Order: sequence, then structure tokens, then C-alpha cells
Amino acid sequence: MDYQAVYQSWLQNPALNEEGKAELMSVQGDSKAIEYRFGAELEFGTAGMRGIIGYGTNMMNVYTVRRATQGLAEYVKSLGAAAMKRGVVISYDTRRKSDEFARASAEVLAANGIVAYLFGDVHPVPMLSYAVRRLGTVAGIMITASHNPKEYNGYKVYGEDGAQMSPEATEVVVGFIEKITDYFSVKGQKNALIKPVPKSVDKSYYKKLTKLTLSPQAVKKVGKNLKLVYTPVHGSGFIPVTTILKKMKINATVVAEQTAKDPEFSTVEVPNPEFKETLSKGIALAQKINADVVFGTDPDSDRLGVAIKNDKGEFVALSGNQVGILLLDYILTRLKEDKKLPANGVVVKSFVTTGMAKAICDDFGVELVDVPVGFKFIGEKIKEYEASGEKTFLFGFEESCGYLRGTEGSRDKDAVVASLLCAEMVCYYTYSKQSVYGRLMDIYAKYQYVLDKNISIKFDGLNAMKEMNALVDSLKTKAVDKFDIYNVVAVRDYSASVRRLADGTEETLNIPKTNAVYYEMENGSFICVRPSGTEPKLKIYYSVRAKDEESAEKAFDRMKSAFEAFIR
Repeated sequence: MDYQAVYQSWLQNPALNEEGKAELMSVQGDSKAIEYRFGAELEFGTAGMRGIIGYGTNMMNVYTVRRATQGLAEYVKSLGAAAMKRGVVISYDTRRKSDEFARASAEVLAANGIVAYLFGDVHPVPMLSYAVRRLGTVAGIMITASHNPKEYNGYKVYGEDGAQMSPEATEVVVGFIEKITDYFSVKGQKNALIKPVPKSVDKSYYKKLTKLTLSPQAVKKVGKNLKLVYTPVHGSGFIPVTTILKKMKINATVVAEQTAKDPEFSTVEVPNPEFKETLSKGIALAQKINADVVFGTDPDSDRLGVAIKNDKGEFVALSGNQVGILLLDYILTRLKEDKKLPANGVVVKSFVTTGMAKAICDDFGVELVDVPVGFKFIGEKIKEYEASGEKTFLFGFEESCGYLRGTEGSRDKDAVVASLLCAEMVCYYTYSKQSVYGRLMDIYAKYQYVLDKNISIKFDGLNAMKEMNALVDSLKTKAVDKFDIYNVVAVRDYSASVRRLADGTEETLNIPKTNAVYYEMENGSFICVRPSGTEPKLKIYYSVRAKDEESAEKAFDRMKSAFEAFIR
């Protein structure tokens, strides 16, 4: 059936709600719009679904959500009656239709005889992840599109360990979803199997997090005088972040106009704390009250953006890589000072995250493990280490502002934990008569400067993902020996798990397969290119090692020009 026929079948279906009919009628005759909506089905990958809110098979709407949930329900039923009784816990953020999609998911599960625990108000990703383990459910659902623009929403699925569902289990769920060809056949039901999440879950989460503190003395001495500005950017982080800071006896001044649950995110261009512009209101308030630090979280509060004062007293927004290396250095330093750094300790990061991490881990004698992009792979490592007992997970992070310490709370990136850690890190350095910015400069001086920058190339249209993957595929057999001043010593093809050295020899990479090409440079610099798994963007990562910032900036410009010419 072609997309026009599918469009007509939806438009004429009596089960389509009035909102859907009006929206689909508004694009009648617009072939391009109809093709985008019905020319494909919204892909359910290892991170679940994510798409523009609207009606059609390639959009986020109540019908695509019900279909996905029915697939998950079939998976749970296949595990037996005990799994159905354990149930699924569901949460959602402040985006448009998040609460509607969450209720629809609960009703589909209930109609299938599966217990559904539903949060009564917005709760972030880390608290959903924790609730899965606390309640002992077999799975979890989080309705969110994370940091994407306001037009998007999404559907993330978690396994019983609280981490994002494994690729193997996801494949089974997808198999069940694909068998459902009639989107309107899936019905929900309100019944006693839909239960509220007990309030004890929230209390337990906060209690667990307080066990992660590393510098209680410093917090006690200077925390009450710390001036911290926080913005939840209209998202779900407001209550949990301010609650954990209050428990630390650190008073946060919030950006009042950004505490509202505004699904339009009307005070920012995009609700992504990776961007300084998203923190601009927080920085303005911090300048006004002479604050020390600014925090910002995204709608589902799994990402934390940070701005600090430089040596001139000006606020600078740190990159995710910079926050990551500051936290890594702080955690390892405090554990070592307290003689609590385990001999089998391990740090896990995505392979596109800064090369600086290796230098720091090597200095502390801690193992560093690389995984593909996506915090689910860090979650899988945590599960593996817990099962074997051979290694102790210390810290996991990604360059996209995602951080997690320990295993007390979430098994996904956690901006609540990150807020706790960053706040006490500021207290620790203040107590030690040093600034956080000064510590960052010391790290660069000790391990050599590394400049990390990401470039995104946007793709449009129904075939955006295919076009991006095709471009990456084309690079796998394209020979290259240098990018301007930097010689290439090896190329990693992560889709084939192969590392090809400059002399032609090959090594096997022990890492899950993903579509990415990674160019290793002779001085520890790298370039990596991969298609985003959550939005139509080709991501290019540059990590440039040099003697100082000025030299790194110049080298980056030359590498970038050379690489862009290479991929044309």
C-alpha cells in the first residue's frame, strides 16, 4: 500500500479522533507532507521511538504509542504470569502530549492484564530508571524526547535492571510491534491494574543519592554560602534537583520564569543545556546576584549544563566534555584522598567522548572502557560488572552532558546526581581556596590541552536517516593518510568491529557494533563521524590535542577544513 493509500485509510477510519481528522485534512493535497507522515513507520530502535508530534505512521501520536506499547505488552506476556504481575512503571516529562501518551501506555498494558504503575506528575528519566528497580517491575516506559526541539516527543523503554532495554530484548519487542498492521486495533482499558507509583519511591531515591556525597565536610563549611543558580528549562528537573540541593543544605536561586511546565519551551530556542544560549537566563541572573555557578537541565533531566566564572570573573558555559573531566578528576581525587579508590575501579565513556579521560584514568591507575554512543551501553557495563563482581563501576559519562556516579540511583544518565556532584565539587574547591575554573586549567596544564568540538550537519526529508548512513558507509573504504597537519595512524570501522592500522594490518574491536567511522591521529587526537540515532543530524566529533588552547584552535580549523573536503 503506498503512502497516499495509507493516508486515506487513516483519514477515513472511524476510530481516528477529531483532532487527527482535522490535522490530516489540513495536509490534503500536500504530497510531500503526506509522504513524510505515511511514507514510513516511526522506527523503534534500541533507544525506543522519537519523532515529530502529529498524526501518521511516521509521527508521534496516541496510535503509534499504543502500537508500541502493545508490542511491549506481548513481550511481557511472553515472559509469563509473574512478569505480568511485576508490571511496568511509566513516567513522562513536560512535553506536549507526554501525559496523554503515558496514560495511553498504561491503559494498553492494563487491557493486556499487565500491572501498570503510573507516576501522578512529571518525573525525570533517572527517577523512572530508579523506580523500575525499586518496584521490581519487568520494564519501564519514559515518555520524552529529551533535549530535542518542542515539536518532538518520544518513547523510551527500560529493562528490569533500570538501564535502557538491551538490543536483544528490543529486537524481540520490535518483532511483536511489526506484526501489528492495524494501528487502530489496539485498545486501552482503565482498570484496577493501573496503580499510582508509591510516594516512598521518591523518598527512597533521594535517600540513596545522599550516599554518593564525597565531600560532606566542605559542603558543611561553605555550602550555606554558595550562590548557585538553577534553571530546569521548563522541564521535569525542578522538583528533584532543588530537593537534593536542599538536602545538602545548599540554597539554589531558580530562574522563576523557567520553572513553569511550558511544553513550548518559550524562553529558549531549544531546551538543550549543552548550548550556552539555553543557559542565558540563568547566567544573567547569576551575574545580577554575583553567583558562583549556573546549572541547567533538559526536559527529562538526564543532561546537566554548567556555567562557571573564569579567571576574569566572566561566566563561561562548559562543554559536556569539560564537565566530564572535572567530575572524573574530582571523583578519583576524593576517593584517593579518602583511601577508597578500589583497585578494580573502572570508568566507562562513549568512544566519541574526550581523549582527556584516558590521561586522567591512567594517572590514577584506573581502567577506562569505551562503549558506543548511548548511555544504554554504559548501563550494560554496570550490569556486567555487578554480575561478575570483577570490577567496580566508578563513573560513566558522555560528551552530550550525561553523567552517572555509582549504582545507588539510576542506571541512565542522571542530572540530579550530576547536580549533587557538581555542587559539592564547587564547595570542595572553594574550601580548598581554588576555583573550579582554576582546577580545569590545572588539568590542562598537567595532561596537555585537548579541544573537543562537535559539528552537526542537518538532513531533511523522509530519507534523512538513509542518506546519513550512506554517507558514513562511503567513508569506510575511502583511503586517507592525513588530515592536514595530523597523520592518521588507524581507522576504526565500528560497524565491522575492525581497527585498520596505517600499515594495512587489522585488529578486532571488542565493542558492540554501530555505524561510525573513527580516525585516530598520531598525537592522540581523533575525528569521528556517525549519524545521530535520535534526530536527522550527521554528527562529527573533533578531539584535538595540542600544547595550549590557541594551538588547538588553529589545529582544529585546519583539521575541520581538511575533513570537510574529504567527505564531499
